[in-house]
Amino acid sequence: MTDAPPKPLRVLFCIGVTQNFFDLPSSETGKVWQAYSAMFSAIAKQEGLSVLGTMDDDRVMVGTSAAWPWTCYILADVADFDGVVKVCDLFRSTPVEGGEKLWKYGRIEARIGRELVMQT
Repeated sequence: MTDAPPKPLRVLFCIGVTQNFFDLPSSETGKVWQAYSAMFSAIAKQEGLSVLGTMDDDRVMVGTSAAWPWTCYILADVADFDGVVKVCDLFRSTPVEGGEKLWKYGRIEARIGRELVMQT
């Protein structure tokens, strides 16, 4: 009998835009969106992570996201806790043109659980 591989963690990454972003002149916001794009690409390419779905509620949620409701969400299966931390660390390490890191303009929180199995 072989050991089954461990089940991945089901993770909801909750992402919010902070007041620092809204304080920028409109001519400066593009550099932040470029950093977000780079971060999202890095998430999609992370080994051991499978994106199951995304949701962006920026059309019905306006302004900063200090907590719930967040600006957008990524639902993913992640191989292990270290993989979850790596995603969160992208806010600390993704550069924004001008020298800042992305966490100056946004925040992330990871909710870790397990798949909810619906019995019919």
